Amino acid sequence: MRLSLDVLTVLDAIDRRGTFAAAAEELHRVPSSLSYLVQKLESELGVTVFDRSGHRARLTPTGTLLVEEGRRLLQAAATLESRARRIETGWESELRIALDTVVPFERLLPLVKSFYAEHSHTQIRIGHEVLGGCWDALLSQRADLVVGASGEPPSGSGLTSQLLEQLEVVFCVAPDHPLAQAAEPLSWQTIAPHRLVSLSDSSHRQPPRAIPSAGGQEVFGVATLTAQLEAQLAGLGCGHLPWQIAKPHVQAGRLIVKTLLEAQPPQHFHLGWRSHDEGPALRWWLERLNRPDFIRAALLEPEME
Repeated sequence: MRLSLDVLTVLDAIDRRGTFAAAAEELHRVPSSLSYLVQKLESELGVTVFDRSGHRARLTPTGTLLVEEGRRLLQAAATLESRARRIETGWESELRIALDTVVPFERLLPLVKSFYAEHSHTQIRIGHEVLGGCWDALLSQRADLVVGASGEPPSGSGLTSQLLEQLEVVFCVAPDHPLAQAAEPLSWQTIAPHRLVSLSDSSHRQPPRAIPSAGGQEVFGVATLTAQLEAQLAGLGCGHLPWQIAKPHVQAGRLIVKTLLEAQPPQHFHLGWRSHDEGPALRWWLERLNRPDFIRAALLEPEME
């Protein structure tokens, strides 16, 4: 076996997910098969990948080296496979699209239908990412195109981006939240004792993006913007929401907008892709998505009004 791509994939999943069981769930395998692969690798190479002396297996320095260098090999293999298929057919055999949580999935379905009607030989896979997770998905080859990626791509990453939308964000609380009656503008010292509801960055390999908060403030992390909205409507905490999403609930009295001393700037959302990876399928999607009016009119406002 030695260093196969399969065992490198297993080591990567174990490191990211934290346990053999969680990695097995992600890879749709049983934990015992992962344990067997790792033990076989250790035996064949004469190395120790995991320190099993504690309650949880931890990577040894050798294991860390294998995981870090193995990820580079996995990325190179994925790129090689993609380019080989493209040379053979002229079109990508698969296009992976990652949506930021601000983009409702159902708004992409008409485009998926149109694409399949014209190019059914290219498979479309759609996933969801949060905050810096979109850029991370491009860098780690989890996605070929990201829609609604927030903020700028990492510098020097070789990624191309196109600004799609700029959305105002507002700080909101439920009417029965303790901050609802607090004098404005609110300072971070006033906010600090209260739980903050925040999105959890979905990055796998890049450092997760930090959400502005007061020092030591309790944070309730959620995976989607819908979950954040529901948590704030339930009075479980305070936090920032895009105005387009908060607006109907503010108008109905279910949320109250509070002014801060340090207001958050508007959020910027982008299309993003790898600069060297523009195949015909990717260009098809870019031509139809690279329109600010499409993102605002077709992805956001119809759901929010």
